[in-house]
Amino acid sequence: MTIIADQGRPSGAGILHLGLGSFHRAHQAVYTRGALQAADGPWGIIGVASRSHTVVDALHAQDLRYSVATIAPDSISLSVPGVHTDAFVGADEPARVVAHIADADIRIITLTVTENGYGYSPATQHLDLDDDGIRADLRGEAPRTTIGQLARGVQARAAAGGAPLSILSCDNLAANGKHTEKLVREFLHELPDAEGADALAFLDRAVTFPSSMVDRIVPATTPELRTRVRDLLGADDAIPVPAEPFSMWAIEDRFAGGRPAWDAAGAVFTTEVGRYEQMKVRLLNGTHSLIAYLGALRGAHTIPEAIGTDPIAQAALAVLRGEYEPSIRMPSDVDIREYESQLFERWGNSALGHRTSQVGTDGSVKLGQRIPEPALLALGRGEMPHLIALTVAGYLSCLAPLAGFDPGADAAAMTDPARERLRAAAASARDGHDLARRVIADMQLFGTELAGQDAFIARVGDLVDVIRRRGVDAAIMDALDASQTLTKEMQP
Repeated sequence: MTIIADQGRPSGAGILHLGLGSFHRAHQAVYTRGALQAADGPWGIIGVASRSHTVVDALHAQDLRYSVATIAPDSISLSVPGVHTDAFVGADEPARVVAHIADADIRIITLTVTENGYGYSPATQHLDLDDDGIRADLRGEAPRTTIGQLARGVQARAAAGGAPLSILSCDNLAANGKHTEKLVREFLHELPDAEGADALAFLDRAVTFPSSMVDRIVPATTPELRTRVRDLLGADDAIPVPAEPFSMWAIEDRFAGGRPAWDAAGAVFTTEVGRYEQMKVRLLNGTHSLIAYLGALRGAHTIPEAIGTDPIAQAALAVLRGEYEPSIRMPSDVDIREYESQLFERWGNSALGHRTSQVGTDGSVKLGQRIPEPALLALGRGEMPHLIALTVAGYLSCLAPLAGFDPGADAAAMTDPARERLRAAAASARDGHDLARRVIADMQLFGTELAGQDAFIARVGDLVDVIRRRGVDAAIMDALDASQTLTKEMQP
């Protein structure tokens, strides 16, 4: 066991972070501490929690300190990043968020608000003008949505003289920098000309939106972890963060007002962020979703427990190699087999205890980023992506179970912004085919292109019915037999 001492607070704040959750505190904050150890600078972080007071109150009670517990199967190490200079709840003080974005001392805005926090329609990929929060922000109320806060903050910054700024998304969105910029621009275009024109001109000359790919498995904090950290530290920490040893951050080096030396802490500045995104979102996240939904249906509480079963391990390897790998171009400096081996090692980290219910949460948004393009590419080649169809069938069986089917406690613990619509679809559906049609075609939950793929929708429906009538293992074998991608050589 190793304890890395607190290195002291930064000299000033140059980063405003929206989304003060566990992932940010185990990822960007850790990289920022490493950067400050290599090159000092005003790169302290003001953390903004969206709504919850839990982390903010604990940070203030603990002098803005917390510990990161890096957990391997046979060891644990603790570190105290100590990079936050302040923290508050954005829902309580939305005007303060705008004021910080307008402040010339803030040079970078970073975001981990999840795919669900960007106020866009997954079907159209554009700003959701029917969203109540977006509509309220456009009317001029103190902004409470992420895009509203960014747009109003940029507007205020332009009016204050326009110091250069970079807005860095760290969420699992394809081309997340371009996506964030598009949504902010769409918001500003919705404003009256007198309000939006100056802000748009400022965006053109002084604001950049670098894309990035972030990767580290960060489970939810448990009471057991708090007890273990207390015993190791000899002090209470109300908000320790558990994390795996693996960590990766690939960033597009386009910063208008400077940046920390994140590369000194292991981040990669690259022109291939898009390849890193595809690699992570499909190989890791897409396969992770399949493991979570099949595991939950099998009664597995954790990802290691799920991947430790032969049927799910076979399904994971088959979707990874047979359906996701053909859809991506790997970064030039990453070996695909080594990365694949790391994935199975990470999923099997039994000491981490990553829950299937956590990974399966928000699937309506997550899967929209992970499955449509690989599925469409396979269908375009004349191939049915049976394991991707199984992923969707597992998701529907967990979140929208048909009458008489009990998906189990782990599935019931999953939350999803579309859950009520999914339940309504399931309540009136005759069978799996009807449910798949209602969700994929009528609701267009995974976009407009996949909504028109009748054969894929029918295959999802088939697998939903197999899960309901014969169980999840039968559905896995049905998909594997049909895919014919699992050979004797394909062993994890």
